[in-house]
Amino acid sequence: MFHIKSFFQSKRTGLLATVLMYITGSQLLIAQTLPIDDVNPFIGTANQKSAKPNWKNGETFPGAMVPWGMVSVSPHTAPDSKSGYRYGEPYLYGFGHVQLSGVGCGDLGNIVLMPTSGSVAATPEGWRSAYHDEKASPGYYKTVLQSGIIAEMTATTRTGISKYTFPADTGNILIDVSATQNKRMMPAPGYVKIVSGTEVEGWTESGHFCGAPNQVQKVYFVARFSQTAVSSGTWTATGIAAAAEQSGRGVGAFLRFNTSRNKVVEVKVGISYVSIANARLNLAAEQTGFSFDAIHHKARELWNTTLSRIEVEGGTQAQKTIFYTGLYHILLHPSVFNDVNGDYQKMGHTGIAKARGYTRYNVFSLWDTYRNLHVFLTLFYPERQHDMVKTLLEMYKESGWLPKWELAGNDALVMVGDPAPVVLAGTYFNGLRDFDIKLAYQAMKHNATDTANNPIRKDLKIYLEHRYVPVTTRGSVSETLEYGISDYAIAQMAKVAGNEKDYRQFMERSQYYKNLYDPQTGFLRPKKADGSWVEPFNPDEFKGNGFIEGSAWNYLFCVPYDIPGLSQVMGGDSVYIKRLQQTFDERKFVLYNEPDIAYPYFFTHFKNEAWRTQKAVREGMKMNYNTTPGGLPGNDDCGALSAWYVFSAMGFYPANPVSGEFRLGSPVFSKVTIHLNQNYYKGRTFVINAARTSEQNKYITSQKLNGRLYEKPYITYRDIENGGVMELNMSDTRRPATVSKKLLPR
Repeated sequence: MFHIKSFFQSKRTGLLATVLMYITGSQLLIAQTLPIDDVNPFIGTANQKSAKPNWKNGETFPGAMVPWGMVSVSPHTAPDSKSGYRYGEPYLYGFGHVQLSGVGCGDLGNIVLMPTSGSVAATPEGWRSAYHDEKASPGYYKTVLQSGIIAEMTATTRTGISKYTFPADTGNILIDVSATQNKRMMPAPGYVKIVSGTEVEGWTESGHFCGAPNQVQKVYFVARFSQTAVSSGTWTATGIAAAAEQSGRGVGAFLRFNTSRNKVVEVKVGISYVSIANARLNLAAEQTGFSFDAIHHKARELWNTTLSRIEVEGGTQAQKTIFYTGLYHILLHPSVFNDVNGDYQKMGHTGIAKARGYTRYNVFSLWDTYRNLHVFLTLFYPERQHDMVKTLLEMYKESGWLPKWELAGNDALVMVGDPAPVVLAGTYFNGLRDFDIKLAYQAMKHNATDTANNPIRKDLKIYLEHRYVPVTTRGSVSETLEYGISDYAIAQMAKVAGNEKDYRQFMERSQYYKNLYDPQTGFLRPKKADGSWVEPFNPDEFKGNGFIEGSAWNYLFCVPYDIPGLSQVMGGDSVYIKRLQQTFDERKFVLYNEPDIAYPYFFTHFKNEAWRTQKAVREGMKMNYNTTPGGLPGNDDCGALSAWYVFSAMGFYPANPVSGEFRLGSPVFSKVTIHLNQNYYKGRTFVINAARTSEQNKYITSQKLNGRLYEKPYITYRDIENGGVMELNMSDTRRPATVSKKLLPR
């Protein structure tokens, strides 16, 4: 468990109080710990507004949830934070029950409980409290309020339970049903009803994620209390009221308890996106009676079992903490969406359907996660990825489209491109094929060919007409490139289906990126509909004309499926390598956004150049990730940035998510053991041994696979899923090769 105060004290003294260890140089002798004990949920919870100005904006939260859970019980300290929490803020406003992790826009953050003492306040500014002594571990959070109230929380998949210990003889528990993390909707519409002295029900409406006009959802709840309230009431925007029921904006309810004999009040909350009745059903199914400690124990066991699918040895304690915290963040989203009876909101909220034989998920940040996270789940948690693919296909059947950025049963249509086909093709080509391939191809092709009111590829018609997206639309270069990788993915699936005509058509379309390459400047750059270049052009301008979430540098090599083709357009391999190296030498490469995160691995496509990958990957890990609350390079984007680190720390990465290949990098651990799901894959374990790896020994000089010399700069999904052992000989000197001095790093 990570305790914020002692954690930072330990950083100053060089000792971590939460584990037994002895540090010798940069290496670590450590008593055996469980993976859950290496997770620090406070990593990524800071941003530029926090105490340290150089901390990046991770937008994660430290609260309690189980893997892929619907419910996340977490403290709210920053009304303007996307996750509800920002490290270092002076006040706490309550504990929400549904949060988003690592996103760039605010939403959810609903059903907030707040324990207080004394008179009841009817506004967040009135009931907020200073707090201290924060502690967090997967499935658990604890803090102490200024009044001395101790607040603890844990969760199941669809419910949360909070334990409040009151120092005084009376205590209040407030339920704010107008809370949301979308500041445009504050206070949100809500409804609350005090059913009895031990039960409250209601809902909160939120939505408009990233300004999406039609994306709105209700979060329903039922809360039950371990003690009977001695009095209760509600509030509205005008103040305290005696009525037991309220609706509107700025409403909530409170219950007052006599805590003179029993200082502890537990509150268990069931959540549903369907109805109050289903929230009550979820609560009854996942929590019987009141047993905070038992629920916490189950959550801890579940987390440890789930995290233990990958075991690492060696490395420093910091690297293990970053690794397992990254793995933890990967396993938060997508999140369970259906209730225990299978009910869920259909896509577009057109009715209630029932998930039969699979688990329905929501929170698909596909522009971010198609690049690595869904490949990661395909390999290591195929049972989850299987149901996520089923979810995407059901969304297509319900709405007519594969989604772009789905949240709570609506497509917010955020970002550019058409990422779902890459996820589906990536799932297939990375070894998970037990889904409706015919339906998947039909859905992928429909997204890519229907030019009439296409909400996913809104610029498809002009893309096909000009063979690029003209600058008349926002992010035209980015969109052209994103359409390209999706077209490439569809082409590969067409080939599987034996459809040669479609294969040739989509492969041709995947080459349209070449129409935006300017040999004079050496960049992919925005073009007008008449074929002329847009002036002026500044390749260093972030979010400049033609680009989304990046600059021309960040998108220059964003063609992971056609590195030979881009190299040829640029003037040959030596030019490509030199420009790619320049990206790192001049610090154009960034890890706080996704378009260029695979760039370090592109060197492996060229003979004798893999050492550049090994060097760049190690520098990327060291410079962008650490164990502080500012320890992520940017918004975690529902686990995408964490997935980059976790893959890289193990020593391989899916630079092209559709290829079925994993480019070798530079592992930081001496041994990685991956426990495969044998219900899906033949192998039992895949082991990576890199016994001599260290901060200095970052270069691979030789490698073996299952005892035989292995010369390829990548491994395949079959190598991993069949099980086996990869041995990497690590050195502080790169593998000898003849390399032009002009291409050596500065």
